[in-house]
Amino acid sequence: MAKLPLEKLEALDERYKALELLMADGPDPEEYVKLAKEYSNLQSVVEAIRSYSQAASDLLGAKELLSSDDSEMVEMATLEIDELNQKIEKLSYEIRLLLLPKDNADDRNVIVEVRAGTGGDEAALFAGDLFRMYQRYAELNGWKTNIMSQNESDMGGYKEITLNISGKGAYAKLKFESGVHRVQRVPDTETQGRIHTSAATIAVLPEVEDIDIEIRNEDLRIDTMRASGAGGQHVNTTDSAVRMTHIPSGIVVLASEKSQHQNRASALKVLRARLYEAEREKRDSERAEARRDQVGSGDRSGRIRTYNFPQGRVTDHRINLTLYKLEKVLQGEALDELISALITENQASQLAAMDEE
Repeated sequence: MAKLPLEKLEALDERYKALELLMADGPDPEEYVKLAKEYSNLQSVVEAIRSYSQAASDLLGAKELLSSDDSEMVEMATLEIDELNQKIEKLSYEIRLLLLPKDNADDRNVIVEVRAGTGGDEAALFAGDLFRMYQRYAELNGWKTNIMSQNESDMGGYKEITLNISGKGAYAKLKFESGVHRVQRVPDTETQGRIHTSAATIAVLPEVEDIDIEIRNEDLRIDTMRASGAGGQHVNTTDSAVRMTHIPSGIVVLASEKSQHQNRASALKVLRARLYEAEREKRDSERAEARRDQVGSGDRSGRIRTYNFPQGRVTDHRINLTLYKLEKVLQGEALDELISALITENQASQLAAMDEE
């Protein structure tokens, strides 16, 4: 069991006590909110630290009883020592997890972009399956969803669709979904019963505020066009769709829902998220060597998951986990099993890196 940084734990406990006193002094509302947020962030780890300290103290007391002449007392002390050692080990692991660096984006809402990849119409149909999977998963978590833009294919799938998901912890869970998703199945149009392989790409971006990324008006080119649906049929007769180009980066965003005013706002939201993510990836690339094997590094160059319909299985290649629950995963019901395993693997990698420091 790795040793805990005891001096750091004591400092966190002292800071927690200091925050209680500062809040009790009646600071102005803005300062109180700031203190309360820090207090809330420290609460879980301080509670674990105090439980750990109490268990360590109890363990010392139990060990002193081992020298007793009372055999029954010694037997009780031995049992208590075993229980306390297990409790201390569990609390130690919990504290180490709580001390891991937090991703500042974890509590943000997310923008999920689903794009059909190789495979033509079958890839577009698969993109539709993935979109509905995330939509249902969001509903199961009590999150709100809103379609920001969509480009339907002729057969009912999506060449591209962008979904806004709002809810606590949305990015913390969904960030592991970024990457290439592959499907293996027999298309409805296949007369020989041959299995086809196609793919779709998922990009999960944390939603950001104006203060995170500054976008100057002079850096934008905004074009309006007529919104169209599958097969090029016009949804309406007004020029409501918006194509927004960020000139310095070359990033282009299309929004084709509702009114032109709403599309401008949606396009700006997606653009800001993409710029923010690009900045995060640039920063992360500076320490890419150390994080190459880390789950959820944001590298979308290779496949991350395969959905095999003939065998009814889903395999996540990053952690070599296979679930024979294809339908439940696509319904969003079993997706949490994959995501939870990815989070656990990510935490294990971070703990290993922390122990090496």
